[in-house]
Amino acid sequence: MHCAHSIFRHHVRSSVVRSVGYDETDWVLQVEFTGGKVHNYFRVPPEEFARLMKATSVGAYFQREIKPYYEYEEEDGLDE
Repeated sequence: MHCAHSIFRHHVRSSVVRSVGYDETDWVLQVEFTGGKVHNYFRVPPEEFARLMKATSVGAYFQREIKPYYEYEEEDGLDE
């Protein structure tokens, strides 16, 4: 899988995650980590993105509910 287009990301308060974006058409969740890496997670339902954005701890929710269950790829470093 591959995400060939740019996704607008919202900055979040987290010690692990810097920003999060979502493409509703392709169900791609894009996560930028505080270290600068960007990962695209595929086949993430819109309601999962909504729960992530409403979570008390974005980082904890991501680690518990997203990372173990969704296929991902790391961006190639040509981030916006």
